[in-house]
Amino acid sequence: MSTFAALIVIVLAVIVDFFWLDADRKRWGWMKHWTKFQKGLFFSGFIVVTILIYAGFSLEFL
Repeated sequence: MSTFAALIVIVLAVIVDFFWLDADRKRWGWMKHWTKFQKGLFFSGFIVVTILIYAGFSLEFL
């Protein structure tokens, strides 16, 4: 359960930063001209890669 909670915290932190904290688009401005599909694909890929990396590092402890 703690693995799932850590993944949720990481994903929520990125999403909150993208939609709420970065009002001036200084960190995410490089995605300014992307379509919604491209942004969704990027964040989906980010979530998958985050899960794979976290799972890979924690396999020793499972």
